[in-house]
Amino acid sequence: MSSTSTMRAAVITSPGGPEVLALAERPAPTPGAWDLLIEVAASSLNRADLLQRKGVYPAPHGAPPDIPGLELAGVVRAIGARVTRFRPGDRVMAIVGGGANAELAVVHEREAIRVPDSLALTDAAAIPEVFMTAFDAAFLQGGLGAGEWLACNAVGSGVGTALIQLARAFGAFSLGVARTPDKVERALGLGLDRGAVGSATELVQAARDAGLEARVLVDLVGGPDLSKALGVLAPRGRAILVGLVAGAKAELPLGLLLSRRLTLTGTVLRSRPIEEKIALARSFEDRVVPLFERGRLRPVIDRVMPLAQIADAHRLLESNATFGKIVLDHG
Repeated sequence: MSSTSTMRAAVITSPGGPEVLALAERPAPTPGAWDLLIEVAASSLNRADLLQRKGVYPAPHGAPPDIPGLELAGVVRAIGARVTRFRPGDRVMAIVGGGANAELAVVHEREAIRVPDSLALTDAAAIPEVFMTAFDAAFLQGGLGAGEWLACNAVGSGVGTALIQLARAFGAFSLGVARTPDKVERALGLGLDRGAVGSATELVQAARDAGLEARVLVDLVGGPDLSKALGVLAPRGRAILVGLVAGAKAELPLGLLLSRRLTLTGTVLRSRPIEEKIALARSFEDRVVPLFERGRLRPVIDRVMPLAQIADAHRLLESNATFGKIVLDHG
């Protein structure tokens, strides 16, 4: 650990490729009255980190502009004057607007989530972004219910593996696709009910072959795939757009939207007002965290790498060769 006034952090020295990432000393954050100062044990990578590094997805107001990282797990080191939920020494995990790839981070106490004793902090770091995104998209916004079908693409991604497990835990069924047979096979091992190799076209065909329609579609890639993937939905089905890996533009089949009375919603966690983030964190802690304690959910981790190897970790995530999360160990 650096001095109390500074900390070590992974920083984006300029917009560009993974080579622009470097370790550097930065001023340590100062917690406000309602904040926790967290000694970060581990953080995880997300696609948004790649976009921020390239200069096309800047950090929201109040987050460090040059320190990436959206989720973390660690130990509370100090608390603000009005904090009541936590004490120094407590283990927590959280989503942040940025700055997770550092030794220290500040989180509002009501956005922080207790880490169950059964979980290592490197495991906990792989939970907040993907499981909260999946829970919010499929259940809070999509309204997925027991006995209904969930469809998703990129089931080998972090959010994809979370969606599969959450669907099963809450009594729903899941249909999904991935680009390679091995990813589909591993997704089936996590509880995916029906899988196919490919993209949106294969997703819709797999549904037709099985004679099923999905109540909720969580689209993780966007672009032209979105317009095709809508064909998997049942009448009055709900599509939740989460990612834009395949592009930011799509031609929508408006006739299908009208005839089936479909709902299409876009969602993002990073730029939401703090009140909405707190509400999600509290619902997640009440309804989902106990499932980790009982072993019904588990984070899916491709590998754990040292924070010093963050550039290599970015390259690996960009290769699309991973299954689940890449975790950075800050030890």
